[in-house]
Amino acid sequence: MLLACSALVAIPASAQESPTTVHFGKWGVDLSTRDLSVNPGDDFQRYAAGKWMDENEIPADKSQNGVGSELADRNQEQLRAIVASSPANSQIGAFYASYMDEARLEQLDAAPLKADLDRIAAIKTKDEFAKSMADSFADFGSTLFGVGVLPDPANPTINIAFVGSGGMGLPDRDYYLLDKYKPQRDAYRAYIQRTLELTNTPNASAAADEVLAFETEIAKVSWPQADLRDLDKLNNPMTAAQLSAYAPGLDWNRYLSETGVVAPKYIVGDNTAVKAVAALYETTPLETLKTWQRFKVTDQAGNYLSKRFVDSKFAFTKTLSGAKELRPRWRRGIGEVDGRLGELLGQTYVDKYFSPQSKAAMEELVANLKKAAAVRIQENSWMEPATKKAALTKLGRMDVMVGYPEKFRDFSKLEMKPDDLYGNVKRSAAFEWDYALSDLGKPVDRKKWAMSPATVNAYNGGLENKIVFPAGILQPPFFDLSADDAVNYGAIGAIIGHEIMHGFDDQGRKIDENGAIRDWWTKADATRFKSLTDALGKQYASYEAAPGVFINGNLTMGENIGDMSGLEVAYSAYKMSLNGKPAPVIDGLTADQRFFLSFAQAWRGEQRDDAIKTQVASDPHSPRRYRIIGPLRNLDAWYAAFDIKPGSKFYIPPEQRVRIW
Repeated sequence: MLLACSALVAIPASAQESPTTVHFGKWGVDLSTRDLSVNPGDDFQRYAAGKWMDENEIPADKSQNGVGSELADRNQEQLRAIVASSPANSQIGAFYASYMDEARLEQLDAAPLKADLDRIAAIKTKDEFAKSMADSFADFGSTLFGVGVLPDPANPTINIAFVGSGGMGLPDRDYYLLDKYKPQRDAYRAYIQRTLELTNTPNASAAADEVLAFETEIAKVSWPQADLRDLDKLNNPMTAAQLSAYAPGLDWNRYLSETGVVAPKYIVGDNTAVKAVAALYETTPLETLKTWQRFKVTDQAGNYLSKRFVDSKFAFTKTLSGAKELRPRWRRGIGEVDGRLGELLGQTYVDKYFSPQSKAAMEELVANLKKAAAVRIQENSWMEPATKKAALTKLGRMDVMVGYPEKFRDFSKLEMKPDDLYGNVKRSAAFEWDYALSDLGKPVDRKKWAMSPATVNAYNGGLENKIVFPAGILQPPFFDLSADDAVNYGAIGAIIGHEIMHGFDDQGRKIDENGAIRDWWTKADATRFKSLTDALGKQYASYEAAPGVFINGNLTMGENIGDMSGLEVAYSAYKMSLNGKPAPVIDGLTADQRFFLSFAQAWRGEQRDDAIKTQVASDPHSPRRYRIIGPLRNLDAWYAAFDIKPGSKFYIPPEQRVRIW
């Protein structure tokens, strides 16, 4: 990317670090980290990487360690070099400079908040409060009712609006209601009081009690996390008039008009919660609402203010993550730049770190995985021909996007100033909101991305029937042009398979080839599918991820199906790639052994117990240990590859193994 001749962004020498490296041997698997004293059937995580786990403590500034976080660190270092080469008057340079100017932030202290807090203080009616909520939503996205834009589940070629409930500051309703989360709840209440004190709120202790009590009432009517991923429960179309009649506690016309989300139809997601929170809003005193919003605005702004705000917020959030220290400021800054200017930064990133050869090889790999998925669907033993045909049609129409968008976004109208971090954040949020609103009522652009090119992740865009793989994850050790084929199929192949098979998990199966929510299953197939997923859910519900913390098999069902089925598809694709030829033995390891070791080492790492507790309560993904063990123990090929015998801890008799796809 051509840069204008001007000063560059300076990175303090004290912040320089050596590049992060991820070592994975000459052909893609790090044999030195295995713990061969462990029976692979008792603990394949330790068998594949036990020595590494013993020798690598979780860094103090992280809730976990492992391959993904190492790669994310390495990508940040690469992004940092790009930022360092950005002109100081560019959007990237100005935003990063504003984030790193700690002296300026200390000088300003709470001053950037004054206008927002004054606006809240001046509210005299709930009608005015509705407008204030809309303003806060556009700034930071945290209020009682979230709104947005998504493809119409009935006609996915057109974007419509959605509405959902919000308002809680803890990860899930259970944190407010269950005794086991009392330490986190107490830390949150203390944080509310500190936050109100930092903004000179009178009687901060009593005010904090009011805020927590209000959010607790919200929690009581909020949906469990498992219900929040159930498309049948979430697909509730209403007109604005119907919404106003259904949930009359809020002036919806005013609120929706102020947010800019004016549409003939809305999908009201967690509808009963929306109704109940609207009723709660109506009966809650205005002063309580104003105190709550005062806290919310300050909380959301906390990371962009002086050190006392940042430290106060971290003192609370570390009780959820288990991290002991804040991440270095430059890493937090690069994360913010990537989060707000990701496609602008990503253009240079992919030029430097993602070759055309890698893109072509990855596209070929995805095509092979789709072929293998098609074969598995065709050969499925429990599915009737009509359902198979519909599934194959959906798979055939699934779009694949690799590396970066075909067309990068235009950020030219976004103003960034090197001395105004808080203003930059608000202008960026408004820019993003305008970008989202620009799609409302218009045809769906399936080429748009929801992740930046440098992201170490991937996703399935369900209502758009597409799968997306950013360049950030298509790096060694997940994907390496020089690695053994079995390794690439075991690592990135399993990730590709995971995203493909999300289209056929317990929620993806409700979406057809066009992205519409439609039942394309025979009744008998739906019954058989439910029986299989129930069995899988029972397996995961038996896993104690941390002391006293068991996985929610319903909440994690879609991801667990993606993990298991994706690994099966990747294994089938690897076998197909051999074209009947025998695979070589390398360093005494068969191809199947290398495949499964690669899969396990791609998930190499550990998590803190506090982070696991938070994840199990609120995240649809299982903790990383069971993203290894859970899928493997249902795959016959794993048993054969490592001679897993009855009596091993995770042995399942063949007739009890779950086989969905």
